[in-house]
Amino acid sequence: MSDLVLLYEPDSAQHAQVYREALSAAFPERRIVATTQRAEVLGLAPKAGVFMAKAQDVSAELVAAMPNLRWLQALTTGVDPLRALALPPSILVTSARGIHGPQMAELAILLMMALSRDFPRMLDNQRQARWERWGQPLLTGKTVVIVGVGNISEALAQRCRPLGLKIVGISSRTEVAHFDEILPRSRLKEAAGRADFLVLLLPYSPETHHLVDAGVLAAMKPGSYLLNLARGGVVDEAALTEALQQHRIAGAGLDVFAREPLPPTSPLWGLDNVIITPHIGGMSDVYAEQLLPLLVHNLRAHFAGDDAALLNRVTF
Repeated sequence: MSDLVLLYEPDSAQHAQVYREALSAAFPERRIVATTQRAEVLGLAPKAGVFMAKAQDVSAELVAAMPNLRWLQALTTGVDPLRALALPPSILVTSARGIHGPQMAELAILLMMALSRDFPRMLDNQRQARWERWGQPLLTGKTVVIVGVGNISEALAQRCRPLGLKIVGISSRTEVAHFDEILPRSRLKEAAGRADFLVLLLPYSPETHHLVDAGVLAAMKPGSYLLNLARGGVVDEAALTEALQQHRIAGAGLDVFAREPLPPTSPLWGLDNVIITPHIGGMSDVYAEQLLPLLVHNLRAHFAGDDAALLNRVTF
């Protein structure tokens, strides 16, 4: 069997170079190739025993070209695209869960501040050289309800604490650091009614499909905001669009959508109470550096024949 480690990073030559240099230095006796080129991946695929790539960059064609593949390391937390590939049980799958807390938390705070202070209006005024002032809402004393309490939510709660926010989690967990209160999912509508910011940070699954529906949106306060940094399918997008158009909630910060890229015809683009970001929540300028400790740990375990020690094992 081949011990070639093949890493595919089509979006960033810089990150590919960081991966290549760091992993080659950590494992000088192993052959490690990190490339941005799909053609190079296909050419080397038959020799690959380990394949590393973002889940959305792994196709059935690539997997079929790797007869010796034993382990697939996703460079993303989400592995939804891999479910559709029907991978054989002989291929181990691990994810990048646990590294995205800083960037996701910072985006959530950015959206909370920008929405509540109407920052898009400030930028529009700047473009038009218009001097307009209004009272600036504070985060201090507001309530943020975070739906889904994992590593990312803990990072967000930790950063919300110094800003004076009350922090409520929706989770099956009962006590988590930095949270003032944890409620079960059965009390989501009640919690939504208390929220100034309802932040979605939970995995997408059949159980969470359209978890935030018309009923949850109706329970929210007119001055509240929805932030979806989870997956588009967690929200009933049609119901949300209607609620925003009718100003039944104050606004929304949306990083994920039912269909991506968000079609130009979507009415969400034209709403002045919405801030749209293009699914960038998990991204950072030091992503490769954030991920490398996990990759090194898992490679070391794999090369030692101790696949039981691989972190973030995924089962389908």
